[in-house]
Amino acid sequence: MTRFSLVALLLLAGCAVGPDYHRPAAIAAAGFKELPGWKPAHPADIADRGAWWSVFDDPELDRLEREVAVSNQTLKADVAAYDESLALLAEARAALFPSLAAAPSVTRGQNGSSSGSTAIARTRTSGTAELTASWELDVWGKLRRSVEASAAASQISAADLANARLSLQAQLATDYFELHAADALKDLLDQTVAEYRRALQITTNQYNVGTAARSDVIIAQTQLQGAISSDINTGLSRAQLEHAIAVLTGHAPAELAIPPATLAADVPVVPAGLPSDLLERRPDIAAAERAMAEQNAQIGVAIAAYYPQISLSAVYGFTGSPLSSVFNAASRVWSLGAAASQPLFNGGATSAAVRAARDVYDQAVATYRQTVLTAFQQVEDALSDLRILQAQYAAQQDAVSLAQKAVDVSLNQYRAGTQAYTAVITAQNTLLADQQTLLSLQQQRLVASVALIQALGGGWSAAELPQTPGLTISPL
Repeated sequence: MTRFSLVALLLLAGCAVGPDYHRPAAIAAAGFKELPGWKPAHPADIADRGAWWSVFDDPELDRLEREVAVSNQTLKADVAAYDESLALLAEARAALFPSLAAAPSVTRGQNGSSSGSTAIARTRTSGTAELTASWELDVWGKLRRSVEASAAASQISAADLANARLSLQAQLATDYFELHAADALKDLLDQTVAEYRRALQITTNQYNVGTAARSDVIIAQTQLQGAISSDINTGLSRAQLEHAIAVLTGHAPAELAIPPATLAADVPVVPAGLPSDLLERRPDIAAAERAMAEQNAQIGVAIAAYYPQISLSAVYGFTGSPLSSVFNAASRVWSLGAAASQPLFNGGATSAAVRAARDVYDQAVATYRQTVLTAFQQVEDALSDLRILQAQYAAQQDAVSLAQKAVDVSLNQYRAGTQAYTAVITAQNTLLADQQTLLSLQQQRLVASVALIQALGGGWSAAELPQTPGLTISPL
């Protein structure tokens, strides 16, 4: 049997020590608790997904969301981290192959000799040209397990990147709707200021003809100035939200201006599907699952330390003096070697390392299961928010309608002299509070819709994780 046949036999007989990975079961219910008994008012299927924000049918939001993926600096850092993980994977794969190095050298020196009473100096030039090869045989699968761990780590980085992108996109959508909620509040307060000016004029006219007290005028003026102050204050939150959106899209705050717009009236609600779907649709769950695979492979790396490390080496080259004779057949040199290193005693360090690797794997399993439970909670929260807010919004619309009628009636009665102005003030304050509540509910519904899409994974799929050619990795 030749040396190469022996090497091939060792490699074919080699096995990867340590447990093969199988995804542990997660705690999952058969269905979502919040789904039975209610139907989304505006369902929108995003099964094709991708640009999930398109369900809101807002061109400006679409433009801003696309800039997040291109210009957000935090996301660029995550992209660089993912690229680093790919480089580390390539580095780990390189250890499976032999390494080859060239080591040429030239030396020129002088030595002396004597012939009778005469000293003769001789100058010599010597050189070598050698190729050195070395190869660690992966008989026990240590290197393959290392590559497996690095491949899982690169998939973790890819899932983290997807999760960071989804989080930033959801944050932008939330800020965007809150910004336009501030626009809607300003429109409401502009209208309220105009109504209060009209009420002040009515009160002033009543006072001028002697049918109203001076205090009524002062109360109306106070109410008007309070509304003007609140109207001005809406610019505070709007400016901050616009600045936040600018940074999310990778711009300096001075570079971005979002024109005022009305708050969206329709609230899309995407189908939740089955709880088991979350295992494929949430990038954070995918990252936690891949972390289990990585730590499982590290157990194999730790167990491989029990076994001998076998390596081959070879040297081939020429040496001679002078340089003109370096490449002559007579100056050829070569050598082949094999070495093995077997741990005999290390105070239990290997056993401790294996136990530690298994403990880290157990931590990853617990983290994975907790991540799944948290995902279920977030979906249930978003579904219950949408259901409850939808019912509350309908009731609040009736409250606003009734409050408007109360204002109209009380103002007419005041003009007729059958009602005190305090009744008008009370009715107007109630109307404004109800209108603000209605606006806040609409904002909360839109934000809850974004939260539901994010909780469902935003259209991402575990199938998007990068695969490693030539390496078998247990799928999600």
